[in-house]
Amino acid sequence: MALITDSNEAVRILKSGGLVALPTETVYGLGANALDEQAVAKVFKAKNRPSFDPLIVHVASVDQARLIAEVSDEAAELFERFSPGPLTLILPKKQIVPDLTTSGHTTVAVRIPNHPITLEVIRNSGLSIAAPSANPFGYTSPTTAAHVIEQLGDRIDAVLDGGPCEVGIESTILELTATPKILRLGGLTLESIQESIGNVNIESSSSNPKAPGMLSAHYNPGVPLRLFESLDELLAQYNSVNKSSIGLLIMGDGPSGINIYNLSTSENDLEAASRLFTGLHQLKTKGFSEIWAHYLPEKGLGRAINDRLKRAAH
Repeated sequence: MALITDSNEAVRILKSGGLVALPTETVYGLGANALDEQAVAKVFKAKNRPSFDPLIVHVASVDQARLIAEVSDEAAELFERFSPGPLTLILPKKQIVPDLTTSGHTTVAVRIPNHPITLEVIRNSGLSIAAPSANPFGYTSPTTAAHVIEQLGDRIDAVLDGGPCEVGIESTILELTATPKILRLGGLTLESIQESIGNVNIESSSSNPKAPGMLSAHYNPGVPLRLFESLDELLAQYNSVNKSSIGLLIMGDGPSGINIYNLSTSENDLEAASRLFTGLHQLKTKGFSEIWAHYLPEKGLGRAINDRLKRAAH
């Protein structure tokens, strides 16, 4: 695998049917031409991803989205309000999109990422780019180029280094049914969506997923993760065990040390989200046999963080 900084090289690889890990504001995505079934098959193989789990297609504009999907007025308004950004919409697909990209569904997941380098790659290539998280299926998502290299190694052609991801958790996935449904909590909060379109249901688990991130077990950090209801409950248990083998992932006014990763001492959920996967990666890399974490307040980005922790601990 090559570590590259030239977006033109990424364009060349993608147009030739190769795989490039691309930076986005959420996590690094494993990019391939979404309309090239052979390239898409390489994504599934590199990630060891089951074929029933559909991919998100990244585009640079609403006009480009219309080339691959039926974009209603409501969908266009949501794109205009929240994109580029961490919103993915489930839309009726056009025939040009291979069934493998959508795992056989008649819908396709579409988003406009908020990262200048990847938007440049999409525009300069003219491609719609399928880009699930650039990591082995079911494991912790990568938020730096180093995470991609560590997890995927030579399974892909290149990683385009765009620095650390600003949001740090995946996009929110929304299906515009009669009562809109969130299929995956993510970087756009429930509150923001409700302010825009009113009542929204949350349907975030399925064994036959219409969108990524819906399986009950996901985001595995590679060591057992134990969850507590609160920081106080975690610390009460922690004080009575052998601390040397346990890494702590906490938020707020807690202890510090080599085995403790604090997502945000000021309890800022934006900061916590941006540091979540990095914290899990670091604690695993330090060799702890177990990671302990606690739920955050169930509001704002705390909902999406709790969702990731719950699936990682499953």
